[in-house]
Amino acid sequence: MTKGKITAILSNLLQVEVDGPIRQNEICYVLKSGEELMAEVIKINGNTAFAQLFEAGSGLRAGDPVRFSGELLEVSLGPGLLSKNFDGLQNDLEAMPGSFIQAGQRTAALNLDEEYDFTPLLEPGAILEAGDAFGEVPENALKHAIMLPFKFEGKWEITEIAPAGTYPLKHIVAKVKNDKGESRELSMVQKWPVKWPIKNYLRKERPAEIFRTGLRVIDSLNPIAEGGTAYIPGAFGTGKTVLQQAIAKNNRAEVVILVACGERANEVVEIFHSFPELEDLATGRKLKDKTTIVCNTSNMPVAAREASVYVGMTMAEYYRSMGHKVLLLADSTSRWAQALREMSNRMEELPGTDAFPVELPAVIANFYGRAGKVEMRNGTKGSVTFLGTVSPAGGNFKEPVTESTSKVARCFYALSQKRADAKRYPAIDPLQSYSRYLDYEEFQAFAAENIESAWIEKVNRAKNLLSKGIEARDQISILGDDSVPLDYHRDFWKSELIDFAFIQQDSFDDTDMNSSLERQSFMLNRVLEICDKPQEFEDFSTVSSFYKKVINLFKQMNYSDFQSKDFSKFNTELDALFNLQSTEA
Repeated sequence: MTKGKITAILSNLLQVEVDGPIRQNEICYVLKSGEELMAEVIKINGNTAFAQLFEAGSGLRAGDPVRFSGELLEVSLGPGLLSKNFDGLQNDLEAMPGSFIQAGQRTAALNLDEEYDFTPLLEPGAILEAGDAFGEVPENALKHAIMLPFKFEGKWEITEIAPAGTYPLKHIVAKVKNDKGESRELSMVQKWPVKWPIKNYLRKERPAEIFRTGLRVIDSLNPIAEGGTAYIPGAFGTGKTVLQQAIAKNNRAEVVILVACGERANEVVEIFHSFPELEDLATGRKLKDKTTIVCNTSNMPVAAREASVYVGMTMAEYYRSMGHKVLLLADSTSRWAQALREMSNRMEELPGTDAFPVELPAVIANFYGRAGKVEMRNGTKGSVTFLGTVSPAGGNFKEPVTESTSKVARCFYALSQKRADAKRYPAIDPLQSYSRYLDYEEFQAFAAENIESAWIEKVNRAKNLLSKGIEARDQISILGDDSVPLDYHRDFWKSELIDFAFIQQDSFDDTDMNSSLERQSFMLNRVLEICDKPQEFEDFSTVSSFYKKVINLFKQMNYSDFQSKDFSKFNTELDALFNLQSTEA
């Protein structure tokens, strides 16, 4: 085993003189007061290694011994990941004693003595490849596949498999051998390096199906596809974290992994307290039953903050390999990028824009590229849909992290400070935001088949009406109500109708907080139908008065169950209002 000693220290960057072979990204341990502090090798120069500490290194001195493990940063994968709260190194936070994480303190990610009901799916003689399932266990409401470890190469034959029964995680549930005569024993747990993508799938598909979030401004106007990528930039207070929680609560994913990579401690504590109480609208169970939280606050060491996003993505890929739909939320990737910048500066590397690493765009692209919808060898399909938030300083969307992310993420949800101040939620700017999936032929075909044939055209028409309304509003603000034609007031109030009746949603109302695609289709058609009706008004005040009544009826419809008696009543009143207006005109 290779050993070494510290020769220089710069914050959490260690320079180590080694006495044997090591490799990039290898984990090493520094001995300090009887505790071992974990670090990762990030650069090798001859017999000198540079390692980043995952923990606070106060008290370390030159000459302290270092032990190299020969292993990369890995996570444990198996039943029991759901409903857990981990730190960025997959330590189980709830299993840690005390209120604070101590240096060198580590806990097992999974309780190997915990028992699960194992059901074999294959018999002896069956041939497996890495990622093929040979058994399953129930994990909350999910069927958790027990797979041949991803590290196994080639084909393996099952020689023994445990009968159906209750076993602890560490129990040997199968034995396999390959054509070289090598034999292995398999438990329900395996390990995988977090920096390596899991690629045991047959092929990766081009995203086509809408990933339902229940939010109309996303699903209809700027939809994200299942297995797609999106990011949410926004200044402080515009609702990034709240929006992520709304998506986590309303979506139809089978697994939700939330990575708090550098958020403030009070925001993370809120997540720990609020998530267990949220209800999963898809199953009626508690949201925590399908959720895993990976947490690193902004005051934790930068190396652990960087590792947390990879830990979350690896667990997401693991559940995708079982054929499940996974939603991965990262809040905020700006803090992750800042961690990369801090380490790059300490390494005295050539800086890029705003002192971020030159390779920042490539790092972000590689990470976002791990999301996607895949088909497994057994014909099942799984997906990882990734949605990250970005915290641009001062709301500047031209800063490096936001610009690098915009090049790889297919959806952009711009949170507007003006909309947030005006209490128009979700505070997503519908015009500044975009979805490139609207241009995908596969996505257009899905929308035409599952929503309606002219859906994309109607979405674009709604955006055009919003754009005309903004132009009209600016003219009215400059020239005054009396100094512009009535058409300007009509255009403005049509855009207000789309905004109030369709875009805005009340997250405190059980009905309005989650809108099905069927309901969204009906409501958008209804709004556009009204916008297309010929209307005559005497002056701008009658335009305002009339559309306020229309908006009020639409709001009442939004608060009523779809196609219920109340819903139909307000819809009828809407028709009566227009007939009355036509008669008066």
